[in-house]
Amino acid sequence: MGRQIRVPGVLVAALLLAAAAGCSDPAGPGSAGGGDAKPQPSASPAAPPAGAPAGGDVLPGMVTTAVARTQLAALKVAPVGTMAGYSRAKFTHWAEQGNKCDTRETVLERDGTGVGRDGECRAVSGTWKSLYDGVVVTDAAKMDIDHMVPLAEGWRSGASGWDAARRKAFANDLTRPQLLAVTASSNRSKGDQSPDLWQPPDRSSWCQYGRAWTTVKSAYELTVTEPEKRMLTTMLDTCAS
Repeated sequence: MGRQIRVPGVLVAALLLAAAAGCSDPAGPGSAGGGDAKPQPSASPAAPPAGAPAGGDVLPGMVTTAVARTQLAALKVAPVGTMAGYSRAKFTHWAEQGNKCDTRETVLERDGTGVGRDGECRAVSGTWKSLYDGVVVTDAAKMDIDHMVPLAEGWRSGASGWDAARRKAFANDLTRPQLLAVTASSNRSKGDQSPDLWQPPDRSSWCQYGRAWTTVKSAYELTVTEPEKRMLTTMLDTCAS
C-alpha cells in the first residue's frame, strides 16, 4: 500500500482561493475591461412634438391629420344654433398688437413675402398667395383677413355664451389657425358658411382647411353639425397622411 501524502489544510484553502480568483474578471465589475459593465445608451435625437405641422402648411398651430381626426371625433354634435342676439361688434376684432399694428396688419405681414409697411404699419407692398383659390396678389387692398371659423358661425356653435374677453381672443387669435390672408373675393364667397355649405375652390387646400377648422373648433369647444362633420371628414381624407 502506497504512502499517503497529507496536504496541510491551510495550503488547500490557499489553492482554492487562487482558483476562484482566476475564474473571476480581474478588472472587477464596472471597470473599463469588466465583463459586467453595463453599456451606456447612445444619445438619440429628440422626437418631434406631438401634432407637429406637416410640411407645406401656411397657418400657425396646425396639427397632423391623425390629431385632427381625433379632435373631430371628440367634438360635440349639435343642431345649428340661433343667431338671436348676434352682432359682429360683440367680437372685438383687429385688436392692437403693438407698434401701431393691429391684428389685420400683423397677419398681412406674417402671410406675405417682402411686405413693406408705412409709418402707420399699413402694408404698402408685398406678395400674397391666397390659400383658398391659389391666386397671387401684390396689392394688400385686395386681401381680406379671414376668420377660419367665422364669427357668426362661432356664435351659432357656442360663442353666444362667452364673455367679451373670450370673444375678443377668438377674433384675434394669432397662435391657432384661425386667421389668414386670402383674396377678398374668396373670403366674401365663403361668408359665414360652414364647410358643408362652402369649400375652398382650390381643392388642394382642403387638407389644411379641414385640419384648421377642426383645430379651432376643438380649441374653443364649439359644436359641429352632422353635415359639417361629414364634410370635414371628406376634407381630412384628402390629406396625404
